[in-house]
Amino acid sequence: MADPKEFTLFSGGAAGAEACFGELAAQYGLAEVNFTFDGHQLARAHGARMLTPEELARKDVSLAYVSKLLNRRFTNAPLMRKVLQTIMHMVESGHEIFVVGTIQEDNTVKGGTGWGAEFAKICNKPLYVYGQGRDCWFKWDGDGWQEVQAPVITAQHFCGTGTRFLEEQGRKAIEDLFIRSFT
Repeated sequence: MADPKEFTLFSGGAAGAEACFGELAAQYGLAEVNFTFDGHQLARAHGARMLTPEELARKDVSLAYVSKLLNRRFTNAPLMRKVLQTIMHMVESGHEIFVVGTIQEDNTVKGGTGWGAEFAKICNKPLYVYGQGRDCWFKWDGDGWQEVQAPVITAQHFCGTGTRFLEEQGRKAIEDLFIRSFT
């Protein structure tokens, strides 16, 4: 069984899935890094890592590109840009990506969380999404989503992110992921 003290969760500390990942990381004794920026509200501040304007700028991405990739429009508001840049830091830091959200018909994940999943695909990182509406885990195989039973965290540096609207089955999926991985 994996030693939790050798693992680090990279997340964003937002309400919902990210806060749940963080609570479980603390419960199991994992290190935790929650990327944030000035003016961003955290639901979970443990392990907060404040990104500088320069660090955010290094992850700047065309919002037109992101909008086209995800088949939806992202506002050009400075806050949205910083959120997307922060997500890139989270995904880049993890060697394995776990997301809780909704997989849509076009194979993207709903909301800002979708950018994290798409960036993980671009970086060719192992990507798992728990589909709350479908009540099961999926793994991206390079061409599409494949249902998987009982994934475990195997990378010592992993990213946990997802929807702010965490439902009870999503919370249970994260709890079960930690149980399988660390007990």
